[in-house]
Amino acid sequence: MNPTDLILVAVINSKRDLEIARVLGWYRIPLATAPKTVAVDYLAFYQTARFGDEKWAINFIAAVRGHELTTRAALLRTEPNHPRSDDKYYKIQIGPLERLPRPIPSRRWRRITFLYSTGELLQKAEEINDLVVQSPERERLWAALRERQIAAERQYAAGKQAGEVDFAVLCELGRLGIICGDSPKPLKERGWRYLVVPDERLRGDLDACISEIEEMVARLGGIRQSGA
Repeated sequence: MNPTDLILVAVINSKRDLEIARVLGWYRIPLATAPKTVAVDYLAFYQTARFGDEKWAINFIAAVRGHELTTRAALLRTEPNHPRSDDKYYKIQIGPLERLPRPIPSRRWRRITFLYSTGELLQKAEEINDLVVQSPERERLWAALRERQIAAERQYAAGKQAGEVDFAVLCELGRLGIICGDSPKPLKERGWRYLVVPDERLRGDLDACISEIEEMVARLGGIRQSGA
């Protein structure tokens, strides 16, 4: 793997899908929920709760050899009457699964959506948040949050209506979504508060941004100590 290789972190929900990847050499992505590009160099597989001791972590990667658009029925011929049999899917053709020297875990349970990373970040990552490619302003904010020991999650799914936020702080009385740049606040999601921080402010007064985040976290009862 080269430092500049493009990595797509993809979710494996079942042991059957992992066996398909291992034995048959492909992974499927519904066209309706596919990321912007599937023309990547590697897939990194995030395993969910069904994998026991290997859950909530990336344990395997595989080189991407190509992709094609097909239907679910063509991919899973034993399920011709499935309700989504005619739906379009990307079939990502992959090489052999390679086990990482050490897993890349999620620090706490979280719902993973597709995210892009690089070979350099994957080789250095100690946890899932370390894989996220961000702008310099977001990287500065991420470093400052860590320095102040504010446990945050990057590119966090804030709900069906709200989509993703750049950072999420899970608090005892709710969740704080931090949106960087000039993006508008997302649609309101129950249990969430939002803070929009323009890039100019991140560049010019990062300490004030962190202080505002700390105040909002305090109003939400402090950082949640366990669970999601």
